[in-house]
Amino acid sequence: QVQLVESGGGLVQTGGSLRLSCVVSGTIFSFNVMGWYRQAPGKQRELVARITSGGSTNYADSVKGRFTISRDNTKNMVTLQMNSLKPEDTAVYYCNANHVLLNYWGQGTQVTISS
Repeated sequence: QVQLVESGGGLVQTGGSLRLSCVVSGTIFSFNVMGWYRQAPGKQRELVARITSGGSTNYADSVKGRFTISRDNTKNMVTLQMNSLKPEDTAVYYCNANHVLLNYWGQGTQVTISS
């Protein structure tokens, strides 16, 4: 059974940093796209950043220059380094792994930025 296990969320002050990690277990299959989404209270889930198996990346405009996504294909792991955090970054962050018709989500990790 494929599982995405996230870690690294927490509470930091404005301007601080956090590093989120997500490990895919239950398969040795390498997903074409892995990424991070977030959902704030009362809002829809939105893309934060994603990365292909070849290393191409996409970022939401709101996080460009502050967040960096990376992956280790040998470990089936994706990481999101978040710097210069703002209160509006507060949300539950979800890891996603996708390949054509296969789409998996992690359970989510809470990120809270205090002002």
